[in-house]
Amino acid sequence: MLAKRAAPGRAHGAANRVRIIGGQYRRRLLGFPDSAGLRPTPDRVRETLFNWLGQDLPGWVCLDLFAGSGALGFEAASRGAGRVIMIERDRAALDALGENRDVLGATQVDVCRADALAWLENSRETFDLIFVDPPFDSGLAATVLTDLARHLKSGGQAYIEQAAPVIAPAGLIIHRSGRAGRSHFALLTKE
Repeated sequence: MLAKRAAPGRAHGAANRVRIIGGQYRRRLLGFPDSAGLRPTPDRVRETLFNWLGQDLPGWVCLDLFAGSGALGFEAASRGAGRVIMIERDRAALDALGENRDVLGATQVDVCRADALAWLENSRETFDLIFVDPPFDSGLAATVLTDLARHLKSGGQAYIEQAAPVIAPAGLIIHRSGRAGRSHFALLTKE
């Protein structure tokens, strides 16, 4: 018999909590605020993603645009990422990200208050892995995708989650893809 799935925004029945599923912070529950469009990536989808990535990310430099609950960025930090930059503009979500970073002792996580599109446009950094999971149904992922390749290191990867099927722009290829409910997700690799 299949277990009942928790509603979006719930981990083990607790409202506005998300569980880290692997690595050194495994099983830790992180709180996040109610915010419009904030839907943490479900456990099952995160498990699939990190299976695709190979579980551990030793020393990787990661960017979590539209960080929201921080589920993806904290999962990367838990699995050995050397640096994780979380970009979030919502003040309540930003405060929760900072608190969660401090509770975990995740010193490799930098939390930045900024508009994700403006930050990305002005950044010259390159990353091993970029998470693009904007507010659901916002259409922002498509906007980010057009210029994402220049922010990835050679062989770098980007995880995209959105309401519509993911279409790879020039410079990126879809390595793996899937669907969970209304969410489409894909792991893209820089050509």
